[in-house]
Amino acid sequence: MRYQSTRDERLTAGFSQALVQGLAPDGGLYVPQHWPDVSRATLGGSRGLAQLAERLIGPFAAGDALEAAMGPISAEAFNFPAPLVPLEGERLGVLELFHGPTAAFKDFGARFLAACLSRLRGAESRPLTILVATSGDTGGAVAAAFHGRPGIEVVVLFPQGLVSPTQQQQLTCWGGNVRSFAVRGTFDDCQKLVKQAFLDERLRRSRALSSANSINLGRLLPQTVYYAATSLALAGAHGEPVSFVIPSGNLGNAVACIWARRLGLPIGEVVLAHNANRTVPDFLADGRWQPRPSIATLASAMDVGDPSNMERLRALYPQLDSVRAAVSACSVEDEAIRARIASDYRRRGRIWCPHTAVAAEAYARLSEERRRGGHWVLVATAHPAKFREIIEPLIGQQVPVPPALAALYARASEYQEIDADLGALRTALASGSG
Repeated sequence: MRYQSTRDERLTAGFSQALVQGLAPDGGLYVPQHWPDVSRATLGGSRGLAQLAERLIGPFAAGDALEAAMGPISAEAFNFPAPLVPLEGERLGVLELFHGPTAAFKDFGARFLAACLSRLRGAESRPLTILVATSGDTGGAVAAAFHGRPGIEVVVLFPQGLVSPTQQQQLTCWGGNVRSFAVRGTFDDCQKLVKQAFLDERLRRSRALSSANSINLGRLLPQTVYYAATSLALAGAHGEPVSFVIPSGNLGNAVACIWARRLGLPIGEVVLAHNANRTVPDFLADGRWQPRPSIATLASAMDVGDPSNMERLRALYPQLDSVRAAVSACSVEDEAIRARIASDYRRRGRIWCPHTAVAAEAYARLSEERRRGGHWVLVATAHPAKFREIIEPLIGQQVPVPPALAALYARASEYQEIDADLGALRTALASGSG
């Protein structure tokens, strides 16, 4: 199984090489040269997420050094649930992806990638440096997944003042082999720094670099698993494809769902629920791809003005009409996020994080005909306790904190401020101080 760059199909890599490199040498993202045959009958007979992951991701590692380890890797990554919770009286469910160690969907992909890269280190003498730009949840999940693993250091870049206090604590409480940097800029600046670092000869000579953002194939592929599990379960029960409303920022989670559908899973519509960062909804509306500076919103993990995984979406659907047929999108402002959190707590007794509230609002805006046309799933990407400062005033009560998060909140915080400049990042990395 080989992978090619979204920018130059002549640049290819095997599974392990693609995971270690993160980005292709030309700055493109790796996509499969061909799609493996995956039997729905085989997948449907899986016992739990770990076995489903082994069977679904295994063909993507065919012929690779990691192929034989897909079983234990999947068992290590998928050792917590992704329950589907029905909403009473509606053809609607909620896929809860926040039951991992940092209470966000990114725990699945981060743990899978960590398990893979740890096995690939082998006799390597240089430490592997994982660069990760985060708008909130990614950095915490990656730090937790790689913390304490020998031969690997993690560098977390987050936009100073643009993540919630709870999120910042998760990004900066690790120490050891995890270093955290508050970048004086936006998430887009953080993401740009990561991409610049991969193309910088001075940095590449001094250290082995990889990425743990959703630009990395090893982050995205595991996310196909919970879409496969959910669609197989609901399609088996109801005899029809399942449609998803997905909170969307950098588009990694959404592209994972689309890849699952491309593999033949029973998935119908895919609705991309964006916050006030309208780059994708505007593209689908007027056909012009115009990345722009990100806007700070309540749903901070989705504050992305130049979504990286659009390259993968457009590689799969090169024509505008085919993209429009594959997905739809809407944009939800902060005022509507607040209103949805408050109203759904009163009406349903559900407490949404701001990102899940964006999905709930996007679903509410669908026409009655679309909602009645099949079974729908809202993707709940983070536990509401990560956004207590926003949610508690809206619902008038405290949000319960899971034990795993409470343990992180008790740790000491340490980070360094840097400018949004490649030279500043070089200096900070060379200093060896967090």
